[in-house]
Amino acid sequence: MAKGLQKHQERVDALNRLGKDLARRASSKCELCEAAGVPLKTHEVAPVPAEPDIDHCLMVCETCQEQLGYLDGKPKRIQADHWRCLGKTIWSSLPAAQVVSLRVLRQLENDYPWVGEILEHAYLDAEVEEWANNP
Repeated sequence: MAKGLQKHQERVDALNRLGKDLARRASSKCELCEAAGVPLKTHEVAPVPAEPDIDHCLMVCETCQEQLGYLDGKPKRIQADHWRCLGKTIWSSLPAAQVVSLRVLRQLENDYPWVGEILEHAYLDAEVEEWANNP
């Protein structure tokens, strides 16, 4: 087995070990849009630490995972209305959820007026702001 593939598999295994704790924390709902009764996946929030850390992970639904992927490569495929949920998520007690919310909202800000309203009222700790600014 190639070293890169082996390292990737070890990371996946380490993330899977966090799965039960993440699912419990998320109450089996997407930690971004709160979708329930759907399959959830572990999403690591960049920059990822050398060892998987529960505080850098979120449980997200397939829709959120797919949409997060579009932010970098296919912005025309983003379903902006899906992200209206971030008006609530930005106030989450989970710093990782706040970071993802802020990053997504900033990407949508110039195209959707409702985003500016959310960002105008959002207050985040300096540490969360710094994390969001340094993917």
